Amino acid sequence: MKDGPARPTSPASTWTASPGFDPGLSAFRHVRAEKAQAEAEAVDRRADRASLPLAGVPVAIKDNIAVAGEQARSGSAATAPDRSAADHVIVERLRAAGAVVIGLTNVPELCLVPMADSVYGIARNPWNEQRTPGGSSGGSAAAVAAGLVPLAHGNDGFGSIRIPCACCGTIGIKPGRGVVPHAPDELTWFDLVENGPIATTVRDAALGLAVMSGEPDYAQLGEPGPLRIGVSVRSMSPGFPISAEYRHAALEAGKLLEGLGHTVTRHTRRYPAWLGPASLGTWYASAHRSAEGLDRTELDRSTRRLATIGRTLTATHLRGDQARDRWRTEAAERFFGQIDVLLLPALSRPAAQAKRWGEHGALRTSAVSTRTASLFGSWNIAGWPALAVPVGVDDDAMPVAVQLVAKPGGEKRLLELAAQIEAARPWPRHAPRYAVDATAAPGQGW
Repeated sequence: MKDGPARPTSPASTWTASPGFDPGLSAFRHVRAEKAQAEAEAVDRRADRASLPLAGVPVAIKDNIAVAGEQARSGSAATAPDRSAADHVIVERLRAAGAVVIGLTNVPELCLVPMADSVYGIARNPWNEQRTPGGSSGGSAAAVAAGLVPLAHGNDGFGSIRIPCACCGTIGIKPGRGVVPHAPDELTWFDLVENGPIATTVRDAALGLAVMSGEPDYAQLGEPGPLRIGVSVRSMSPGFPISAEYRHAALEAGKLLEGLGHTVTRHTRRYPAWLGPASLGTWYASAHRSAEGLDRTELDRSTRRLATIGRTLTATHLRGDQARDRWRTEAAERFFGQIDVLLLPALSRPAAQAKRWGEHGALRTSAVSTRTASLFGSWNIAGWPALAVPVGVDDDAMPVAVQLVAKPGGEKRLLELAAQIEAARPWPRHAPRYAVDATAAPGQGW
């Protein structure tokens, strides 16, 4: 692993757009060009503009929550084309803070897989356009990594914020259960989905979380104090090994944190043998529930097959309900042990190819998805906060990231620890070909 080039940290208020909005990345399904311009001018006229934490800051919204007057398609031609009557509460909070919604970002169909292709386009990774930006919040992460917006909304049911951030060299946090309001379809994913921010700096991510949660304290980062950090490089199951380079990245990040005054040990506990199958069963069952009531002829081939498997598992009571309850109530705590933060690789393999994965069958899609997401879903099931933070680039000049996990209530601790990593080993703010000089803009801060 190679360290990323040093750069000063910078808040969202110093953002400037890259030339050529969304140049070939398909990060957005829909850009609200005229509406966004009018809304920005309205913010500029507000008497309280100087007190707004995101005054005039452009943001992107994942295309699975409501933006008033726009469609929420969830990457599918089978979803209703009706325009939303009102904003989701997260969009309300962002706008109340002065943010301007630029557009809705591309996602895979029904947000089921860790890629970002659909009938609306194939979102591409700004670091290498032949690779996926990850998913399902892939369009959001691509938009941030390309400098199209400094802050984006994502949501995470099995790593759908953290995977794209690991693929695109951005930072994103999945908060713990109840910190940020859910998406309307929370029951479709067994109460696993959390909304959160994607940004290029820890400070921006913290500000985004503060606005989305309605808790300004998240934006006030200090030193986390000496922490007990366990570094785990175990895979979830023997069939999905973690590449040597990503294991090395996690171990090196542990050494970095030890040098910063934390107590770092190897975390050697094994994941329960039943957790992997339960996670997979939950994913398939979520595909079934997400597709219920939709016209199957309008769905991608992959979606239809995944939903069929999920329907079978649901009918045979193999969707993982008891295992999820067991992990949530006692097994996650026992696995975690006497540490404050768990550090582990983010990805187990490099980002997959950018293509129309929705046209493939279930077997191939399942293999790629499980390999990509194997280290993430456990913490959605537990309902604990987790984030992905860049730590460098690999030999192919692609981002490398690690994942940090804390017990409930640990969101600020994770952000403060990530800020220490950022200060000690700064990462490129944008993918190299999209790098631009930052200039002042009107956003403030809490």
